[in-house]
This record gives sequence, C-alpha cells and structure tokens, in this order.
Amino acid sequence: MFRKIYFCLLAGLLSSPVFAQQKAVDYVNPIIGTNGMGHTFPGACVPFGLIQLSPDTDTIPHNVNGEYQKDVYKYCAGYQYSDPTIVGFSHTHLSGTGHSDLGDMLIMPTVGELKLNPGRASYPDEGYRSRYNHSTEHASAGYYEVELEDYKIKAQLTATPRVGIHKYTYPSSDGRIVLDLNHGIYNYDGKVLWSHLRVENDTLLTGYRITNGWARTNYTYFAISFSQPIKDYGYVDKKKPVYTGFWRRFKMDRNFPEIGGRAVVSYFNFDTSSDKELVVKVALSAVSTEGALKNLLAEAGGKSFEQVVAEASEAWNEKLEQFEIEGTEDQKAMFYTSLYHTMINPSVYMDVDGHYRGLDHNVHRADGFTNYTIFSLWDTYRAEHPFLNLVTPLQNADMVKSMIAHQQQSVHKMLPVWSLMGNENWCMSGYHAVPVLADAIAKKVVTEKEAALQAMVETSNVDYYDHLDDYKELGYIPFEKSSTAVSSTLEFAYDDWAIYQTALQAGKEDIAKKYYARALNYRNVFDKKRGFACPRDAKGNFKADFDPLQTHGEGFIEGNSWNFSFHVPHDVYGVMDLMGGEKVFLNRLNELFEMHLPKKYYEKNEDITEEGLIGGYVHGNEPSHHIPYLYAWTSQPWRTQYWTREIVDRMYRNDINGLGGNDDCGQMSAWYMFTVMGFYPVCPGTDQYVLGAPYFPYLKLQLPNGNTLEIKAPGVSDSQRYVQSLIINGKKYEKLYITHADLLKGGVWEFKMGASPNKKRGQKAEYKPYSLTNGIK
Repeated sequence: MFRKIYFCLLAGLLSSPVFAQQKAVDYVNPIIGTNGMGHTFPGACVPFGLIQLSPDTDTIPHNVNGEYQKDVYKYCAGYQYSDPTIVGFSHTHLSGTGHSDLGDMLIMPTVGELKLNPGRASYPDEGYRSRYNHSTEHASAGYYEVELEDYKIKAQLTATPRVGIHKYTYPSSDGRIVLDLNHGIYNYDGKVLWSHLRVENDTLLTGYRITNGWARTNYTYFAISFSQPIKDYGYVDKKKPVYTGFWRRFKMDRNFPEIGGRAVVSYFNFDTSSDKELVVKVALSAVSTEGALKNLLAEAGGKSFEQVVAEASEAWNEKLEQFEIEGTEDQKAMFYTSLYHTMINPSVYMDVDGHYRGLDHNVHRADGFTNYTIFSLWDTYRAEHPFLNLVTPLQNADMVKSMIAHQQQSVHKMLPVWSLMGNENWCMSGYHAVPVLADAIAKKVVTEKEAALQAMVETSNVDYYDHLDDYKELGYIPFEKSSTAVSSTLEFAYDDWAIYQTALQAGKEDIAKKYYARALNYRNVFDKKRGFACPRDAKGNFKADFDPLQTHGEGFIEGNSWNFSFHVPHDVYGVMDLMGGEKVFLNRLNELFEMHLPKKYYEKNEDITEEGLIGGYVHGNEPSHHIPYLYAWTSQPWRTQYWTREIVDRMYRNDINGLGGNDDCGQMSAWYMFTVMGFYPVCPGTDQYVLGAPYFPYLKLQLPNGNTLEIKAPGVSDSQRYVQSLIINGKKYEKLYITHADLLKGGVWEFKMGASPNKKRGQKAEYKPYSLTNGIK
C-alpha cells in the first residue's frame, strides 16, 4: 500500500513539466508481488543477469531434521514485504518460483557489537539483522536502497550481469561487513558442503562455496573488492571440523588469510572515519575465482557506483522502450513491471570469456552462443519463451542452444526439465523443453532442426523417466504407478505433438508418423462417461471414487481434472468431442469460471490459493493459462474477450499483493503481456496466436526486425471490452488467430470495441485456430 502510494506520487511528480519526460524504465515498480504469493524480489538486477542483488528478510529453513517447515514457502525470493527486519543482501535469487534455492554470498553492513548470528525476527537484537522502514526503501529497475535502522547505515545496491555492487554509508568511524557463507534461501543444516575464502590483499577477497540444494551440486566462485582497505578481520565456523590436520598450528580465526569450513561466517572491519562510504563489488562465476576476477574487471572495473546504476537503468530502458502504451499511471506501472519480470530469468550462466560449468560439471566454452540457466520449463514454455521469441529472439535462440548443450552433456541424454545453475533439479513433469524448441523452430528463431529433433526424440525415450515405459506401452501412465499419472500423460501427449510438428518441418515423415500417434495418447485418460480426464489402472479401469474438483490425490500435479481436462492445446476439437461435443465443452468452460470452489479442494496444495482463483479457474498456477482462449474454437469466441479482461483486472495490480500467484520466472507476467496486446500462444509449436481483445486504447511495439506494430482500440474499457471488428493494415480481418510471420510484418491493427459482443464474428471454420484433428469421428 505505502509503496504503491509512493510510486504513484513519484510518477506524478516526474510527469509534471518541470521534470524530464518519463522513460519506460521509470514506471517499473519491483515491489509488485513481493507480499503473499507473487514471490518476486525488490532488489537490483539487469536483463537476464546472473546477479539478483536483493534483501533477504528472514532465515526460515527448508527443513529441521528432515521435517519440512511450511513457512519457508513465503521466502522463495528471500523477501516478504510484511517482514520488519532485513537479514542482509545476497546475490542470487529466483523470481516468482514456488520452490527455491540460492541466496548466495550474503553481506550485511553493521557497526557496534560484533554479532555473527543472524538472530530471529522476533528477537532481532540477538543477531546482525536490522529493523527497517518502508519509508526509506526505494526500488527501481537496477537499483535498491534502504536505511538499516538499527545501525543508521544507508544501503544502496546495483548490478551488472555478473557483478553486484553495494554502497554503504556508515554513521561512524568503525564500519564493518559480515560475509555469511552459511546463509541461503531454502537453507538447512548441512546445505553448504564447503566454503573457502582467501584474503588476497587488503582490498580483495576470492573464494567459493559448494551447496547441496535444489541445485544438487552448485559451485559459486566469487571475487570481492573493497573501495577502502580492510583494517582487520576474522571468522567463525559453526560446524567445528573433527579433523584439522596440521592447520592446527595456526590461529586461523583472526587475521589469517585463508579460511575454510562448512558453516563460515566472516567479518571485515574498516576505518570509515575519513570516508563514510564503502563500495563493495562482488563478482560471481560458476567456473573459477579467475573467472570471477575477469567478470569483475570487465563489468565493474574502474566504474563508480553511480555509473553502474546509470548503465543498469539504461540496459532496462533499452528493453522496455520497445513498447509504448496509453493508460493510467497504475496501468503503466503494471505493464512495464510485467515486462521487466519477463526478463529477469532465464539468467546468463557463463563468464565474460565464454567459459561455463556444464551439466556434467566440467568446464565448457560456449561456441557461438551465450549459455543460460534457470529454465522453469513446466511454467515458461507456455508464454514466457514464446514472448521472448517475439520481443527478444536472439536471447531466446541462445536459450534454445543452451538447452541442446544441456542435453548433449546429460548422462540421461535428456533436455532440461528444470535447469538450475548447471544442475538438473527434475522439478515438475513432462519434457517441456521440447515445445520451447519446437516453437523457436516454427517461428524461425532457430534453424538447427536436425540437432533439435535428435535431442527431442532422445529425451522422449528415456524409459525410466516418469514412467515413460508405461506411457509408451499402454498409451497412458497407470494411476498405481504415479500420483500425477493423468496430468503427466496429458503433458507427454502435447510434448509428443511438438516432436511431430518439428519432424514434419525437418522432413522426417517416419518420426512424424510415430509421434502423431503418441500425440493422441491424451484420449486414453478420458472417461467418456464422465467427460473428464480421469485416473485409470494398468488394466484399463477408471478410478471409481473420482472427484474432478480435488487437486490432491486424483492424478494431477498442482491442479484438478476440471482444469487439466482442457490441457490438450494441440487438439482442441478432439478434446471437445471427448467431453461430449461443443455444447458440453462450452457449458464446461462457463461453469469453470462461474462456479465456487470450496477451500477443501485446494487447501493441501501450497501453490493454489483463493487469491489465484476465478470460480474454479486457477490463474494462480500455469496449467490453466490457455483456458480463457479456448472459446475461439466454439460458437462463442467473444467470451474470451470478457474473461481475459476480468483476469487482468483481478490478478494484476500495482500493489505489494499485485500478483494472483507465483510469477514463476516470468510466466505469469508473460501471460499478461500477451493478453493486454490482444493475443496469446495457446499452442506453442504452431506459428499461431489466438486473438482476444486489446486492453489499452493504444499500444505500439517496436519489433526486433525493425518493423513497428500499432494496436489501436479507441474507447476500450471494462464496459467496452468486446471486439466488433478488426482491420489490419486497411483490410478487414475475420480470423480468430494471427500468424507469427504476419505479426512480424507490423503495421496498424484497428479494433472497434463495443459494450455488447459481435456474435457473428469468427464463426466460419476457416477462421478458427489450429487443431490437430477436426474431432473424433
């Protein structure tokens, strides 16, 4: 609330004639979604950077003696707006996820009594954490600032792709920083396998730590430079080693230049009597301390803090100014913050010299591409990667190449399922790198069809992965074998369709024929009597006591049959027939949005909460994101125009609670970006976007090929949300989809809007979007 008020006042001041015209970057409000389910962070980063330098506000562990701590879920991004204290500032964060890791290299500036324990939120004075007030907290794209009340220290943060830069202004002559190498997000006792720290000279530290978290073996090397010389230093290792060898001859806890341990918390004192400001530059590398030093010199060497702030802001503005919109100040904040959130992850995972740590934990050199990590593919294949194909295709092409390199380094020969810091964490289901590759190929973002197809085919035949052996033999996964048998079958069928589509483009008819058959496997989990996707056993019997509303224990991952039964984006007419025909399909869609879903159906699922629901439709989680657009295949396509605007109004607000669910590495924001433009990629792997309705009266997109797309919808509003007609470049346009190639031509789209739907528009068969079949005959 307070942050929103501050942001709006600032925006109003900057728009007055005495100030320079606002840039796109000035509208970004990183505080959106930092409370509740959004799981975003407010700190400093640049587009697709390795560094996300941000405050962490508590130290809730993932588990205590193996028992999961439910409150940790709130801290997937390390920060909750409602917390009263800051523990410190760590350099790596995931944006909007529902599980977590990282929080590497936490630094906390302090004065006064030395404390090497973070303390507890309820007793902050027992540790080095500090109280803070949101009135001193300011966040913008590439910059974060706050005053640490207990120490009267002003903290300022900024970043380059591989370097986090801190500036601390101390109130006294005795400045200190605590460098906690034991801190982490989703931490637990023993997560840090080893950390090592060298004091190279009085202004330079190097070192590394290895952690065993969601990224099972995560190597993080660092190089840290100080703008002032260290006066003295020391550390504690909270896990006393049982063996020290002949290191015991040294007194290592004070002013000894080589530090090692499993739970190291170190401190460095500075004489700040003549200069109250200390600038700390922290460069990271997954390869070596030498790599970290190269990154430090290349990106931050010789640069002032203010210079890096300006460069970070300009890096963001260059991306954001591709778009121009007309709207209120709150709408502009939501729009440009959503665009910002689509470009935090994936993250570059490569040193400036091209070296990176691969999935095999060997060091590789990227040949002709930038290597990336953080692929939350169960989420991001749907809209995030298609959005990047549209607005920043060169980066997405490199992400595809990174995925293929991952597959080539995999002992399983699998494309990434969830790639995190050079590790596979196997989170979620399906093999959704496949549609990312297929979509990039269909839209001619990448041309390596043979290598991509080989990687896809090999991935889809790893029989020990998620019961693929049963899926291939039976055409579905038996419920007794997997608690997510139904959703995994549906997801595999769609992914197999993406392989079919790529095989067609590569001219491989034998492969295409095989995967066409596999793409129809979704039919094997539909109980025609019920009209729902339903668990069945290996003998073919459907589950008798089945509840299609229940999100727990019915064969679906983070969802229920009411939502997942619509998860056949590649064959909408086929699933329509399985449900009982168009009338039943339409009634089912309408009922999904209009029903009341009692809490008992989702209370055991931490990823689904009431604020993410519209009726029974779960916008707060990804499997449902395409559902509002499925009306395009029916005789009532105008209902898409109603519900998409309703979702935007309810789920996206310029507020700390402004996101209706986890942003999931940009997927929630990418849905918004497509939807407010008036189209959405229901089936990535085709070259089609399904049309809805624009949200703003005017939007302009500077396309990467140099063309400009203008989308005009005069008078559009909550009461004027229905498309009466569409004229593209002077010609009436009747189809309910647009191709990627036609979109890239740019030009002017002119929507005529009205208070009532045009029920005649889009009714002909040739106006409908892609479906693999025309139904089940």
